[in-house]
Amino acid sequence: MNITGLTTQDSVITELFLDSLIPGPFLPEEGSLLDVGSGGGFPGVPLKIYKPRLAVRLLEANSKRVSFLKQVIRLLDLKDIQVIRGRIEERHDDQAHERYDVITARALASPVQTMLWCAPFLSHHGYLVTFLGSHPQKELAACGEVMRIHSLSICKIISYLLPRKSKKRNTAILQKK
Repeated sequence: MNITGLTTQDSVITELFLDSLIPGPFLPEEGSLLDVGSGGGFPGVPLKIYKPRLAVRLLEANSKRVSFLKQVIRLLDLKDIQVIRGRIEERHDDQAHERYDVITARALASPVQTMLWCAPFLSHHGYLVTFLGSHPQKELAACGEVMRIHSLSICKIISYLLPRKSKKRNTAILQKK
Protein backbone atom coordinates (compact mmCIF):
# COMPACT_ATOMS: atom_id res chain seq x y z
CA MET A 1 0.00 0.00 0.00
CA ASN A 2 1.35 3.42 -0.97
CA ILE A 3 0.42 5.76 1.89
CA THR A 4 1.68 9.02 0.39
CA GLY A 5 1.49 8.67 -3.39
CA LEU A 6 5.22 9.34 -3.76
CA THR A 7 7.32 6.58 -5.22
CA THR A 8 10.98 7.44 -4.62
CA GLN A 9 12.92 7.75 -1.38
CA ASP A 10 14.29 11.10 -2.54
CA SER A 11 10.80 12.54 -3.14
CA VAL A 12 9.58 11.29 0.26
CA ILE A 13 12.54 12.90 2.03
CA THR A 14 12.31 16.17 0.11
CA GLU A 15 8.60 16.65 -0.48
CA LEU A 16 7.33 15.23 2.81
CA PHE A 17 9.96 15.24 5.57
CA LEU A 18 11.76 18.44 4.61
CA ASP A 19 8.54 20.24 3.69
CA SER A 20 7.02 19.18 7.03
CA LEU A 21 9.88 20.69 9.01
CA ILE A 22 9.76 24.15 7.37
CA PRO A 23 7.45 25.69 10.05
CA GLY A 24 9.26 23.94 12.93
CA PRO A 25 11.56 26.81 14.02
CA PHE A 26 8.56 29.12 14.36
CA LEU A 27 6.45 26.82 16.55
CA PRO A 28 6.45 26.51 20.34
CA GLU A 29 8.71 23.94 22.02
CA GLU A 30 5.87 22.46 24.05
CA GLY A 31 2.09 22.38 24.17
CA SER A 32 -0.36 20.45 22.03
CA LEU A 33 -0.41 19.88 18.29
CA LEU A 34 -3.23 18.47 16.18
CA ASP A 35 -2.29 17.29 12.68
CA VAL A 36 -5.54 17.27 10.70
CA GLY A 37 -5.81 14.79 7.84
CA SER A 38 -2.48 13.33 8.83
CA GLY A 39 -2.27 10.81 5.98
CA GLY A 40 1.17 9.20 6.24
CA GLY A 41 1.98 11.31 9.31
CA PHE A 42 3.08 14.49 7.60
CA PRO A 43 3.75 16.99 9.04
CA GLY A 44 2.81 15.64 12.49
CA VAL A 45 5.44 12.89 12.92
CA PRO A 46 8.45 14.93 11.70
CA LEU A 47 7.35 17.86 13.89
CA LYS A 48 7.04 15.51 16.90
CA ILE A 49 10.61 14.32 16.31
CA TYR A 50 11.80 17.94 15.92
CA LYS A 51 9.80 19.19 18.94
CA PRO A 52 9.67 16.16 21.29
CA ARG A 53 7.92 18.05 24.11
CA LEU A 54 4.85 18.70 21.96
CA ALA A 55 1.88 16.45 22.71
CA VAL A 56 0.83 15.40 19.20
CA ARG A 57 -2.51 14.06 18.00
CA LEU A 58 -2.76 12.74 14.45
CA LEU A 59 -6.31 12.95 13.10
CA GLU A 60 -6.86 10.60 10.14
CA ALA A 61 -10.05 9.10 8.71
CA ASN A 62 -8.61 6.22 6.69
CA SER A 63 -8.33 3.04 8.82
CA LYS A 64 -5.34 1.68 6.85
CA ARG A 65 -3.46 4.92 7.40
CA VAL A 66 -4.44 4.88 11.09
CA SER A 67 -2.92 1.39 11.42
CA PHE A 68 0.18 2.53 9.54
CA LEU A 69 0.60 5.56 11.82
CA LYS A 70 0.26 3.45 14.96
CA GLN A 71 2.98 1.12 13.64
CA VAL A 72 5.29 4.07 12.82
CA ILE A 73 4.82 5.43 16.35
CA ARG A 74 5.68 2.01 17.82
CA LEU A 75 8.72 1.52 15.59
CA LEU A 76 10.08 5.00 16.33
CA ASP A 77 9.23 4.60 20.03
CA LEU A 78 7.63 8.05 20.10
CA LYS A 79 6.02 9.20 23.33
CA ASP A 80 3.01 11.47 23.86
CA ILE A 81 1.67 11.01 20.35
CA GLN A 82 -1.72 9.51 19.60
CA VAL A 83 -3.64 8.60 16.46
CA ILE A 84 -7.33 9.54 16.36
CA ARG A 85 -9.54 8.02 13.69
CA GLY A 86 -11.94 10.62 12.39
CA ARG A 87 -12.50 13.77 10.38
CA ILE A 88 -12.25 17.35 11.60
CA GLU A 89 -15.59 18.18 9.94
CA GLU A 90 -17.31 15.50 12.04
CA ARG A 91 -15.99 16.75 15.37
CA HIS A 92 -19.04 18.53 16.72
CA ASP A 93 -19.81 20.86 19.62
CA ASP A 94 -19.55 18.10 22.22
CA GLN A 95 -15.83 17.97 21.39
CA ALA A 96 -15.36 21.71 20.95
CA HIS A 97 -13.79 21.96 24.41
CA GLU A 98 -10.61 20.46 22.95
CA ARG A 99 -8.13 23.24 22.19
CA TYR A 100 -4.70 22.93 20.62
CA ASP A 101 -1.71 25.25 20.67
CA VAL A 102 -0.83 24.29 17.09
CA ILE A 103 -2.94 22.81 14.33
CA THR A 104 -1.34 21.68 11.09
CA ALA A 105 -3.21 21.00 7.87
CA ARG A 106 -1.29 19.87 4.80
CA ALA A 107 -3.25 19.16 1.60
CA LEU A 108 -6.51 19.04 3.55
CA ALA A 109 -8.83 21.42 1.71
CA SER A 110 -8.92 24.99 0.42
CA PRO A 111 -7.46 27.54 2.85
CA VAL A 112 -10.94 28.91 3.61
CA GLN A 113 -12.35 25.46 4.39
CA THR A 114 -9.27 24.54 6.42
CA MET A 115 -9.71 27.64 8.56
CA LEU A 116 -13.43 27.01 9.02
CA TRP A 117 -12.79 23.46 10.24
CA CYS A 118 -9.67 24.10 12.32
CA ALA A 119 -10.05 27.55 13.92
CA PRO A 120 -12.67 26.45 16.50
CA PHE A 121 -10.13 23.97 17.92
CA LEU A 122 -7.31 26.49 18.34
CA SER A 123 -6.42 27.74 21.79
CA HIS A 124 -6.19 31.48 22.42
CA HIS A 125 -2.91 32.59 20.77
CA GLY A 126 -2.73 29.17 19.05
CA TYR A 127 -1.16 28.71 15.63
CA LEU A 128 -2.72 27.30 12.48
CA VAL A 129 -0.10 26.08 10.01
CA THR A 130 -1.33 25.66 6.47
CA PHE A 131 0.71 24.76 3.41
CA LEU A 132 -0.19 26.99 0.47
CA GLY A 133 0.59 27.19 -3.22
CA SER A 134 2.81 29.63 -5.06
CA HIS A 135 0.54 32.69 -4.48
CA PRO A 136 -0.03 32.84 -0.71
CA GLN A 137 -1.16 36.47 -0.53
CA LYS A 138 -3.90 35.80 -3.09
CA GLU A 139 -5.02 32.63 -1.28
CA LEU A 140 -5.05 34.37 2.10
CA ALA A 141 -6.84 37.45 0.72
CA ALA A 142 -9.74 35.16 -0.21
CA CYS A 143 -9.86 34.11 3.46
CA GLY A 144 -10.25 37.62 4.89
CA GLU A 145 -13.80 37.24 6.23
CA VAL A 146 -13.15 33.81 7.77
CA MET A 147 -9.94 35.11 9.35
CA ARG A 148 -11.84 38.05 10.84
CA ILE A 149 -14.68 35.89 12.20
CA HIS A 150 -12.23 33.46 13.83
CA SER A 151 -9.77 36.16 15.00
CA LEU A 152 -6.93 34.79 12.88
CA SER A 153 -4.05 36.98 11.79
CA ILE A 154 -1.04 36.24 9.64
CA CYS A 155 1.91 35.58 11.90
CA LYS A 156 4.39 34.50 9.24
CA ILE A 157 4.53 33.43 5.61
CA ILE A 158 7.51 31.26 4.82
CA SER A 159 8.48 31.13 1.14
CA TYR A 160 10.94 28.45 0.09
CA LEU A 161 12.18 26.29 -2.72
CA LEU A 162 12.73 22.60 -2.04
CA PRO A 163 15.86 20.95 -3.48
CA ARG A 164 15.47 19.88 -7.11
CA LYS A 165 12.13 21.70 -7.39
CA SER A 166 11.45 24.71 -9.59
CA LYS A 167 8.17 25.84 -8.05
CA LYS A 168 8.25 28.01 -4.94
CA ARG A 169 6.21 26.81 -1.96
CA ASN A 170 4.69 28.75 0.90
CA THR A 171 3.65 27.90 4.40
CA ALA A 172 1.45 30.29 6.36
CA ILE A 173 1.41 30.43 10.13
CA LEU A 174 -1.73 32.13 11.40
CA GLN A 175 -2.35 33.03 15.04
CA LYS A 176 -5.64 33.21 16.89
CA LYS A 177 -5.85 36.48 18.82
